[in-house]
Amino acid sequence: MEDAGVDGRQTGVIADGETVVDPPRDFCERAVANDEGVYDAFESEGPAAWERAAALLDWETEYDQVLDDGDPPFYEWFTGGELNAAANCVDRHLEDRRNQLAIRWFGKRGERRSYTYLDLHREVNAFAAGLRDLGVEEDDVVTLYLPMIPELPIAMLACARIGAPHNVVFAGLSAEALATRIDAADSSYLITCDGYYRREDAFNQKSKADNARLRADADLDAAVVVDRLGDALAVSLGSDEHAYGDLVDAHDGETVEPVARDATDLLFVMYTSGTTGRPKGVEHATGGYLSHVAWTTRNVLDVRPDDTYWCAADIGWITGHSYGVYGPLALGTTTVLYEGSPDYPDRERVWDLIERNAVTVFYTSPTAIRSFMKWGAEYPDAHDLSSIRLLGTVGESITPKAWRWYREHVGGGEAPVVDTWWQTETGAIALATLPGITPMKPGKVGPSLPGIDARVVDEDGEPVDPGEPGYLTIDSPWPGMLRGLREGDERYRREYWIEGEDGWRYRTGDGAAVDEDGYVTILGRVDDVINVRARRFNTAELEAAIVDTDGVTEAAVVGDGDGRIVAYVTTRSDVDPDDRLRDAIADGLADSIGDVARPDRIVFTPDLPKTRSGKIMRRLLEDIARGEEFGDVSALRNPEVVGEIESAVREDA
Repeated sequence: MEDAGVDGRQTGVIADGETVVDPPRDFCERAVANDEGVYDAFESEGPAAWERAAALLDWETEYDQVLDDGDPPFYEWFTGGELNAAANCVDRHLEDRRNQLAIRWFGKRGERRSYTYLDLHREVNAFAAGLRDLGVEEDDVVTLYLPMIPELPIAMLACARIGAPHNVVFAGLSAEALATRIDAADSSYLITCDGYYRREDAFNQKSKADNARLRADADLDAAVVVDRLGDALAVSLGSDEHAYGDLVDAHDGETVEPVARDATDLLFVMYTSGTTGRPKGVEHATGGYLSHVAWTTRNVLDVRPDDTYWCAADIGWITGHSYGVYGPLALGTTTVLYEGSPDYPDRERVWDLIERNAVTVFYTSPTAIRSFMKWGAEYPDAHDLSSIRLLGTVGESITPKAWRWYREHVGGGEAPVVDTWWQTETGAIALATLPGITPMKPGKVGPSLPGIDARVVDEDGEPVDPGEPGYLTIDSPWPGMLRGLREGDERYRREYWIEGEDGWRYRTGDGAAVDEDGYVTILGRVDDVINVRARRFNTAELEAAIVDTDGVTEAAVVGDGDGRIVAYVTTRSDVDPDDRLRDAIADGLADSIGDVARPDRIVFTPDLPKTRSGKIMRRLLEDIARGEEFGDVSALRNPEVVGEIESAVREDA
């Protein structure tokens, strides 16, 4: 094994309860993946080993080739094969588990809805027929702008059934962000709702959708509106708008034959921040993506058909796509969807849902875990969480302290904690332990999964020494990888790929270090993208919106490590940095990007710390926001400003 290789096998490691934690023996004996030979198989067989993932799916036409690497970096998986994602997530389960629950949904106001696989099949077919009746055809992109309600996965599956790629836009984003994504995806159809609840208040989602339609260049052919709020909010429908309920009722009982899609055909597009501040339309192909997601849901998260599984991510982001919808439903399990906040109506909510539904696998973010820790262990400790078999974490790095708290108070001190690293672009988990095989190291995400060639390298692409920081790369293709960008081949190559003497290397954009055992520690983005609230924000996009505020001259945005956005803002000398300016900045961000981007703290400062080349030192600002010590500031051209910023932060606290 190379010093900086990222290999999943551990030999001669004895768990000491502090740095290395072995999974319980009884868990290993029952785990889906409990044979170390899986690593050897992938190493010896190469790409052909991914046939194990494809075997988890039903294929209309068998593929001719596992990997076509003839035109790198435009790799294609399972070429010649045909399948349908909706049929794999619904139809094929009808024979054995038609009456098993597919979805358990819990609304913000205590509402509950359950769908068996037969129920899901019926509604997906009815809505697919309704979409066809509106004119949606194969390869038409349909934009979905919905909160966490059952109609969102139903709409995704209905689109997939008729071969129409979906473009899900997070419901909290602004009208401007929605308009941008409608245009960029070249979408002609929109599915939205009347509104949704935030705490006790009803918010008008349709008004945002209407504003987006006015701003968008595209002239939509039709829109569908889901009635989420009922009598709480009355909305009117235009001549080209249709009520979801009416469409489903009109086609109830109809069956739509699933469209056989080439494995390389587009399943969905998802927009994510780019280093330039322009959103990137990441495209995922049907066969490779679904195979990779199904394999990792089964082998990394240890999910089985008889599980009640809860991925707490919003479906508007990639984690919700892969591990809230497609992964669990492809395996025929029961997936929990929750519309509310973890502390509403009280801080018992998450633990009450786990206890009442006997959740066996729980997958959430370090941000949420830190919130749980702050609220207190008395909340999970007051509930019977013994149904938990495995815990997962995703979205950003987790500290050893949070890892141990999570395992102790949620996992009963026994459940394995699978720390996972992946991206919108990777489609599915790429780095993680296999819980039935690989020991865990709190605070370290783990090694490469079998079949993933991840490496930590220097600027020249050479492996770094163990413990040294470097760039995380993936040096060979994998099934769940993006098939391209909506913006074209040139941007795809420029954003993600480096061509070297040994071939093409995928550039993740993350800094990392790897230890002697191949376990990776993620050090954060090497570009100016921050991860907060389990979502990625491009600092250039946020800062540009802040600087647009009258009186603001410069801004720097960082995350504080607890899932909050901190904005450091400088103003003109004649401007009073008061609460009115704070409100204007926050409102500007909400209008430009969405309420989710409102900063939690705005700190006014006379200047920002900069290197002599003029680059803002965001890492130093992060340390100040987190209350951590920072190192040498001699490289700054204005080191005196650091003390002033610290004082401003203390006064603002």
